Amino acid sequence: MPFLLVIPLEVRLVLVFCLAAIAASLANGMIYHFAWFTRLRSPWQPRAEGIAPRRRIDFLPILGWWHLRRESVVHGRGHWVRPLAIELCFAIGIAWLYWWETETFGLFTSQLALGTDRANLIGPAHWQFLAHAMLCWFMLIATFIDIDDRIIPDIVTVPGTLLGLLLATLVPLSLLPQVTNPIAIPVAGEQLFNNAGAPTGEYLEPVHLAAASEWPMSLAPDANSLALALGCFWLWCFAFVRRRWITRKGRFKALQFFIVRMVRDWCRRPLRDVTLLGTLAIVGVWWWGGPAWVGLLTSLVGLVGSGGVVWLIRIFAGVALRKEAMGFGDVLLMMMVGTLVGWQAGILIFFMAPFAALVFALVQFITRGENEIPYGPYLCSATVIAIVRWDAIWAQARIFFDRPWFIVATLLVCLVMCGAVLAIWQAIKDAIWPIDSAS
Repeated sequence: MPFLLVIPLEVRLVLVFCLAAIAASLANGMIYHFAWFTRLRSPWQPRAEGIAPRRRIDFLPILGWWHLRRESVVHGRGHWVRPLAIELCFAIGIAWLYWWETETFGLFTSQLALGTDRANLIGPAHWQFLAHAMLCWFMLIATFIDIDDRIIPDIVTVPGTLLGLLLATLVPLSLLPQVTNPIAIPVAGEQLFNNAGAPTGEYLEPVHLAAASEWPMSLAPDANSLALALGCFWLWCFAFVRRRWITRKGRFKALQFFIVRMVRDWCRRPLRDVTLLGTLAIVGVWWWGGPAWVGLLTSLVGLVGSGGVVWLIRIFAGVALRKEAMGFGDVLLMMMVGTLVGWQAGILIFFMAPFAALVFALVQFITRGENEIPYGPYLCSATVIAIVRWDAIWAQARIFFDRPWFIVATLLVCLVMCGAVLAIWQAIKDAIWPIDSAS
């Protein structure tokens, strides 16, 4: 994308700011429309009864909310402040992200220090910015719906997941980047990615699913890698079927009921169509091979690796607390995130998110006596930090991912410890606040 350099940076930043403001305006409409109870606050929503007709200026990002102050008699005083702040902050944030990723090459700092040609990084940097801006837009919607209603609708995470898989397939370098030594890839004996301006003897490539080491021969476009890809995709589809386990009539009947319900749900539209079309698309990319297959397989494993960790912690926490401890929307949110950041970053995000959540939960419990918090916003916050600081994070964390057994063992220990801590906390609550715990 060298032609973009012809446009002055200031003009590009203004253009990105305006486009991001428009996107944030649409996000505000979706936040109110896909809420558990639809709200008519956005100009994109039907006009509430008793409100004067909307004006054209009401649809302008940022400024439109200033004029919508007149609807305070219906929506409440200050109803316009948050959506105005969302649009302004998102536009500024995305413009800054564009500057960070495409002008300063913040994700390639260590590579620039080694002498990488900046001109050859323009294309990958812009594709990565596009992927991250898109991900931030979906996370913006999910965050505020989760804050308002403690849910993350599938209508947000499903399109984000499918777009993430598509982008990783078409442009593998839209995934988080790294510069590594030449790797052997079993695709007609060719290198996976070309030099792309990297230092002599090194190659620019995405953080693929085996990024800490060479691309394994076992993941060549053969039956094994196809089975892995289809298994990951079908597991994501399985997440949308009803999984009630009713043992009133015995375990055999429970299993029978579970299978019948699962098959019935899977055969209904749109899940049936998504499963069929997705399977055909995966087989087609597998047949084509090359970088597209590496990008898709990496994205699919990132989907399962990132979401699977949250799925497991949800199970462990539910057993420890004897109730649902985390909504399944958080699992699907991390699956969406994993399609664009990979399983390695997904694991790191899982470890980073609790720090912010713990501080907020403690303050909330002390000041309000509430012990339930939406976890989605903290997963999204950790994702943004991981993306922006990826170059420094991966430089320190890469050595651990070179030892898969270490990652697996660490996760298992953390899951067990988490379950034990939550069980102790639940016992304390039962002893001190038996009424609250029972409710």
